[in-house]
Amino acid sequence: MTSVITGDIINSKEHQPKIWLDALKKTLTRYGDTPEHWEIYRGDSFQLELNPDNALEAAILIKASLKQFKKMDVRLAIGIGEKTYSSKHITESNGSAFVNSGECFEQLKKTTLAIKSPFNEFDIQLNLMLELALLTLTNWTPKMSLLVKASLEHPSFNQQQLAELFGETQGNISQVLKRAGYDELTKLIQYYNAQIQSLC
Repeated sequence: MTSVITGDIINSKEHQPKIWLDALKKTLTRYGDTPEHWEIYRGDSFQLELNPDNALEAAILIKASLKQFKKMDVRLAIGIGEKTYSSKHITESNGSAFVNSGECFEQLKKTTLAIKSPFNEFDIQLNLMLELALLTLTNWTPKMSLLVKASLEHPSFNQQQLAELFGETQGNISQVLKRAGYDELTKLIQYYNAQIQSLC
C-alpha cells in the first residue's frame, strides 16, 4: 500500500512564486526526493507519494506551509491504494493509489482536503472529520499556520521551546495553538494513523 497526495495552490498569484515555492519544496522534501517521490507541475500543482501512515500529517503540514502566506491555501486529495507501475517521475507512475488521488481531487468542490481509499466506511468517517477540522483550518491566520508548521516539524518541542523559537511568551504560544485547534488536530492525526495501521 502507498498513498498519493494531489494538490493545487489556491491564490498562487497573490505572492511571488519563489516565496511559496521554496516553502512548498522544503516541506515536500521531508517525504522524499524529486521527481521520484514528488513533483511540481503546471506551475502550482503537485503530487507527492509517501507512506500512508504519514499522509494526513503531511497534508496538514503542506496546508500550514502555504497558509503562512496571506490569502493562500491549497486543495489536497489523499489517495490510498496500490502502486502497479513505477516510473522515475511520480507523475508517470500508476496504480489504484494514483487513481484514487486523482478521482478524489476531481471531486473536491467546496472542501479543500479529502481522502479516497479502498475502505469505504473509513473514507466516510474520515471525510466527515476532515470537513469539521476544516472549519478551523480554513480560518488559520499566517501566524497560526507558522506555529502549527513549527509544532509539526518539531514534535518534541514543548511550548517554552516554541516560544524561544518565535521570540514570544509561552502564554502567547499556548493561545495561538489553542485557536488553531492544534490539540484536536494531533488527536485526529493519531486516530487516522491507528485506523490506517489496522486497515493496511
